[in-house]
Amino acid sequence: MATTQTLTPSMKRERRASLRRNVFYLVLIAIGLIAPFVAYPVFLMKVLCFALFACAFNLLLGYAGLLSFGHAAFLATGGYVTGYLLASYPALTPELGILIGTAAAVVLGAVFGALSIRRQGIYFAMVTLALAQLMFFFYIQAPFTGGEDGLHGVPRGHLLGIVDLRSNLAMYYFVFAVFLFGFALIQRTVHSPFGQVLKAIRENEPRAVSLGYNVDAYKLVAFILSAGLAGLAGSTKTVVFQLASLTDAHWHMSGEVILMTLLGGVGTLFGPVVGAGLVVSLQHLLAQSPLGNWVGPILGAIFVICVLSFRSGIVGEAMKMYRKNFK
Repeated sequence: MATTQTLTPSMKRERRASLRRNVFYLVLIAIGLIAPFVAYPVFLMKVLCFALFACAFNLLLGYAGLLSFGHAAFLATGGYVTGYLLASYPALTPELGILIGTAAAVVLGAVFGALSIRRQGIYFAMVTLALAQLMFFFYIQAPFTGGEDGLHGVPRGHLLGIVDLRSNLAMYYFVFAVFLFGFALIQRTVHSPFGQVLKAIRENEPRAVSLGYNVDAYKLVAFILSAGLAGLAGSTKTVVFQLASLTDAHWHMSGEVILMTLLGGVGTLFGPVVGAGLVVSLQHLLAQSPLGNWVGPILGAIFVICVLSFRSGIVGEAMKMYRKNFK
């Protein structure tokens, strides 16, 4: 005879929350599939690349509690390595170029992490900033980067040797798939036992140490994973725009990804996506308006207003309101 398991109220709430979350993700995927028929695909691809970059940064800041001022180095490393390989070896397919660029970012993340992970607070942030600036000056001088001119004319090539990525529509769906892979990896990491340990380290590191966890090892793995995903975003962005430039390596880019994450909501899975979408959209709209020279100050003012008004970010505040009124 089949036995029925009695569900407690908390289990029922968890099931309902999981069902709502799955429906929400399915709706977003459906929107993503039809989006290129409504909006300009190249703009959407830019949003997706920066959204993945912001999600990678949020994995480090929002779940491990580590503020990095040098994440632009990983974005640029993925972009430069992928761009150089695809431009120098025409027979190389774009997915291999992206994989190698991502692997280069992972290696750089391991080096950065080994040098900085034992520092805490502002010392950790300053070490990552200093290392990122070293990489910025290296990319200025390195012969394969094109210096201040950057790498131009990077071929998109054929995905798996079959799909022609010169088509913006085909390129969009490839970028969308890359974003979904990165987002799913972050979600799985956050909800895994490893992610729970990261949260414990973020909340109370001495207690995590007292429980026997190797805190430095956990933070190092989180740093490397975040660096790899940032490199994946940079590699994909280079293929999309057929360009790799010093803009991606500049410390301003590290500041922008912090802005995106804080604006959307630190420690929320979907917050960085919203933040990246807002920042990229505002930059696009302001650049085409008479206020084009004031993009930086306007974004700064919006950031200050949002931080003062929405301490948990847009998505964080929305989640608080939802829990307050519907649970």
